[in-house]
Amino acid sequence: MDSSLAKSNVQFIASQLGFDDCRVASADRARHADEFLQWVAAGKAGDMAWLERNPQRRTDPREILPGAQAVVCLALNYYPGPEEPNPAYRIARYSWNNDYHDIIEEKLADLDLAMQEMGGVQRSYVDTGPVLERDFASEAGVGWNGKSTVQIHTGLGTWFFLAELITTLPLPPDPPQNDHCGKCTACMEACPTNAIPRPRFLDAPRCISYLTIEHKGPIPLELRPQIGNRLYGCDDCLDACPWNRFARISRELRFQARKEVFAHELRDFLGLSEEDFRLLFRRSPIKRLKRPRFLRNVCVVLGNTGADEDLPALRIAAQDPDPLIAEHALWAIAEIEKRLS
Repeated sequence: MDSSLAKSNVQFIASQLGFDDCRVASADRARHADEFLQWVAAGKAGDMAWLERNPQRRTDPREILPGAQAVVCLALNYYPGPEEPNPAYRIARYSWNNDYHDIIEEKLADLDLAMQEMGGVQRSYVDTGPVLERDFASEAGVGWNGKSTVQIHTGLGTWFFLAELITTLPLPPDPPQNDHCGKCTACMEACPTNAIPRPRFLDAPRCISYLTIEHKGPIPLELRPQIGNRLYGCDDCLDACPWNRFARISRELRFQARKEVFAHELRDFLGLSEEDFRLLFRRSPIKRLKRPRFLRNVCVVLGNTGADEDLPALRIAAQDPDPLIAEHALWAIAEIEKRLS
């Protein structure tokens, strides 16, 4: 099959599967491979040890799939709307409902089958494998990498997922998208913990998304007040981007807020048993946090925003056999009592 026709077919099928953009990059070494390796060497990955494994595979798709000629880069809009489902606490929008990995992997499997029929061999990823996805997305013209390191798209703003199919098909590449950030630093200024000290450099151990999701231990005392009411992740640098004026609500209903989660008051979460936690967050990205880290986050938010009526639940949590929960509950009690006095 003619390579241009094959590419048109791939893009048509991707659109039919619900992807909002589909473009192609050459399967070359990632443009920012050296910067990535330096960032990892400087210890900025924190607890994200997987970023330190197989660095050469992560920076060159030909190390992943011998004979790779192209990287099909896909965007899927997940924007559920601007309204917060429960104003008492904030959960990053991408995790308001079902796990995006499950949703996107279904679509990638169908696209892979179609590409196999064209004679291609593929490897697919949804931020789960060794691919510098934003580099390849930028090369393909699926937006550009903003100063917060978040990908920005002229039609989707910041509210989209990236996915890739590395393929042996010789698909012609698309031109890259120009950087449209200009002099804007809104995302950097919006960061509560100054985790973006300079453009396109993320100090991950200071990032609230990292601290509330990836970090396994106690949240540093000096950063707890800055977490505010952010229970899981942080959208502040995404929210600040002026390109979001073009954002539109996702067509995928499985990204809309899950009512049974947001019906809970914050202190209600402290009463969740292990089984309760698994049932409530079944098929949610929050489930991988597991109960101790989630309740750690609940305690931090209550420490920042809680009131007298939250103290009984926190005192019970302070007796939890898991030291991560108990320590953060004690901290929250002290913070609330300080405010009350």
